[in-house]
Amino acid sequence: MQAVVDVVLPVFGIILAGFLCGRAGVLGQDSSEALNRYVYWVALPALLFVGMARVPIGAIFNLPFLAAYLLGVAGIAVVAVVVARFVFPGNATQLTLGALSATFANTGYMGIPLFLTAFGPDGTLPAVIATVINAAVMIGGAIAVIEAGQAGSAGIVVGLRRAAMALATNPLVLGPAAGIFASALALPIPKALGVFCDLLGASAGPCALFAVGLFMASQSATALVGGSRAVEAGWLTLLKLVGQPALTLVLGRAFGLDPFWAFSAALLSGLPTGALSFVLAQKYGIYVVRASAVILASTVASALTLSGMLAWLKP
Repeated sequence: MQAVVDVVLPVFGIILAGFLCGRAGVLGQDSSEALNRYVYWVALPALLFVGMARVPIGAIFNLPFLAAYLLGVAGIAVVAVVVARFVFPGNATQLTLGALSATFANTGYMGIPLFLTAFGPDGTLPAVIATVINAAVMIGGAIAVIEAGQAGSAGIVVGLRRAAMALATNPLVLGPAAGIFASALALPIPKALGVFCDLLGASAGPCALFAVGLFMASQSATALVGGSRAVEAGWLTLLKLVGQPALTLVLGRAFGLDPFWAFSAALLSGLPTGALSFVLAQKYGIYVVRASAVILASTVASALTLSGMLAWLKP
């Protein structure tokens, strides 16, 4: 329990700090958008690049772990979309961001610190790999779907072209891709470059979480959790904190993962929704309020669910 509290409370505290600064008028909505652009284009790509460049290429492609984690994401995303089609209707972009809110785990800002606290420096590799999967595959895939959907009547060819261009220029894809390339060729990372990326990367989490708080300060309580939004946020939080880790654990054991890697896949899947889902929602100006509500709800509730997982499943 203490390991979870030591990670969850600071994360919630940063969101609260952003909220209080917004309410006090110290910073406004423009600051939230600027922080999000900084995280998206600068800080997080640097973090993902250096994180991949420092990991042996063979350790990155742990196929059973990747399969369990990604199939867990896919299964819950399908459930989220199918239910939303009937209960929380919206266009393709809204459905995509809803599915992302139900599956995008906070592996970078909570997972790595949690694994460091629970298992030490040698036990953080699963969290690093999951962070890259989230950025390169999940965010990349979400961007592709959104760009294709926004092409609308322009046709499937235009949609695919826009999606391909968005991925080819997406810093959250290019950063880890460059890191994997450096790892595959065993290229040494100059110390100055490593320190530069570490400094930028260390700011990604606090800035994204602070931006969430700033955005919440500009919204009324009713706008955040009123009416159907409360039901939707609760449903997506349940999928995120209970459904996804349960499915991933079953898949991990079915694929023959050893106890530590199976537990790691489940624990990482059971982390609360990451702030990057809010960054993406704000970038496209869609689903912003609901994304922030799910981040807040899942972060608070995860103190209980993660404690239970650590107590009952830790190898």
